Amino acid sequence: MAKKELRAIKFAQSIETEAPSNSIKVDEISVEADYSGPKLDSVDDINADWVENLMEHFRDQKPLHKKYAIMIMLRAKEIFQSHATLVDVPIDDDKEFTVCGDVHGQYYDFVNIFKLNGSPSPNNPYLFNGDFVDRGSFSVEVILTLFAWKCCYPDSLFMTRGNHETRNLNKFYGFEGEVVKKFNGQVYDLFCEIFCTIPLATCLNKKVLCVHGGLFSKDGVTLEDIRNTNRFREPPDEGIMSEVLWSDPTKENGIHPSKRGMGVAFGPDIAKKFLDNNNLELLVRSHEVKPEGYEVEADGRVITVFSAPNYCDQMGNKGAYIRFKGSDMKPQFNSFPHVLHPNIPAMFYAKPYSLF
Repeated sequence: MAKKELRAIKFAQSIETEAPSNSIKVDEISVEADYSGPKLDSVDDINADWVENLMEHFRDQKPLHKKYAIMIMLRAKEIFQSHATLVDVPIDDDKEFTVCGDVHGQYYDFVNIFKLNGSPSPNNPYLFNGDFVDRGSFSVEVILTLFAWKCCYPDSLFMTRGNHETRNLNKFYGFEGEVVKKFNGQVYDLFCEIFCTIPLATCLNKKVLCVHGGLFSKDGVTLEDIRNTNRFREPPDEGIMSEVLWSDPTKENGIHPSKRGMGVAFGPDIAKKFLDNNNLELLVRSHEVKPEGYEVEADGRVITVFSAPNYCDQMGNKGAYIRFKGSDMKPQFNSFPHVLHPNIPAMFYAKPYSLF
């Protein structure tokens, strides 16, 4: 083995040894006698009723104890680690599947989706397509609720990583500050560790590929290339992992530089070629606010879905989710308006606020 490869292996092992999940001793965390929120003797106790009670607890702006939050997080990490980088999800002909886009810490709009469309269950499965946190000021409540449903129904609640499930963006767009305020830095580091385990893509019925951002600067990328991508890290500046998180569609054919400075802008011809080469019908992605919560492009083959209405309390957009029936996998769009939330503004925990 080459010295360079050996150093890389030892470095990876050292990171794993120092990971927060290996240093946190859950049994040593005490629960105060006056804590009256949801409790767990074991993560095996997480069922639908428990998660519904947690959601109601969060609606009332009450915190989950750090001990139980960490228990949920550690189990969610185990489940995500068992998934492939590209998760294949079969859908029976008589079943339906819901895909949601960015929710960005807008907890009250997030739980409104379940009010409109039903809570996750084996008969009502969901995919949340990245950007669960940042900007909105209830990101902790969103991500812990998602992790709790993941623990409850590992094969009925799916998540793909977004560009905001990264340290660089969490530092400036609120999630780091929120977690440190509501818990502490150790819990934030554990969230970052878990984000590096979340899959990058989900393929529904071998027909619909769902990623947060979009397609690639390199020609000829296959689903197998995505499956073989190392996701257990912070995203690099270029390559498949970066582009799947950051890229956007454009109406011009070809590949173009991204206005974001990360990823690429890919045209309808690029989308068609990628989908045809991989025997896919649709690309569903998120990552961009849309007036109706969704947009269809590239002759119907690229769909953007965005599920954070009145984004950042100021955009006036609707949110949306998509339902697919297994028998035909045709998208059915559902738009919805925002709901009121407690008087804590978007970006409250972000860096600009922390300076004052």
